[in-house]
Amino acid sequence: MLPTIPHNRTVDWIYNAYVTLFFLYLALPLTVVAVFAFNDSQFPALPWQGFTWNWFFGDERPMIGVFHERPILRAIGTSIFVGACVSTLSVAVATTNAFLFNRHDFPGKSILYFLMLLPLVIPGIVLGISILVFSSTMANAAWDGMQWEIEALRPGVLLVVLGQFSFIATMATLVVSARLKGFDQTLEEAAMNLGASRLTAVRTITLPYLLPALLGAFIVAFLMSFENFNTTLMLVGSDAPLTIAMFDRLKEGSTPLLNAVSLLLMVGSSVLALIMIALQRR
Repeated sequence: MLPTIPHNRTVDWIYNAYVTLFFLYLALPLTVVAVFAFNDSQFPALPWQGFTWNWFFGDERPMIGVFHERPILRAIGTSIFVGACVSTLSVAVATTNAFLFNRHDFPGKSILYFLMLLPLVIPGIVLGISILVFSSTMANAAWDGMQWEIEALRPGVLLVVLGQFSFIATMATLVVSARLKGFDQTLEEAAMNLGASRLTAVRTITLPYLLPALLGAFIVAFLMSFENFNTTLMLVGSDAPLTIAMFDRLKEGSTPLLNAVSLLLMVGSSVLALIMIALQRR
């Protein structure tokens, strides 16, 4: 509500009730998931059977914990690897994109900028199917024409990285560009007047200024990669990331093990988000 607009106590009550219900709507499902991660039962549902840590540290079936479930740990490792690769590529490309669109004018700039934003409005599953069809067509053509089997074009980790990178790089570009727009270019000009080259001025002045945005973009890209499902589902091979592994487990039947994994994801995402906020404030 705008503080400058007069309003009565009833409006205040309705507004506060709406805000409270909104946050309850967001927090209640997450709270339920977190609570049932500690339920001493094989089913994540009522009645409550008692408190247990087995879904985190248990080493005997049927109540084997997250830290002893090798397929889940392998999926987490795959997700971390994919997220690190996607984040590194996205930040590198985002930095060059930010300089390109903020510092240079060239024919077709508006069209190129539109094409860069286009993956954000394409549904993830459509994007995944398009990449899969294109890569499979190229792989089949290489095999039919030259008998070359290009595994990189088949569903697998590399294709997942490229698929996620195709739209996450756009988000990273927007984060870095927003920071670069506030930079005073006269600082670079002053450095060059003192004898520094353009590259030295950018490396010693501009990039340190962009560092909070670069780190923030890396964290945002990592979180988007880690939680991505639609695009990944179309491109995944034998090494499934965590979201796909959890989906496959859910088809077999939900257990508090998935609640425990979800709780760890919530904690990890919250920590990374707090780190990003701290970096932005700094």
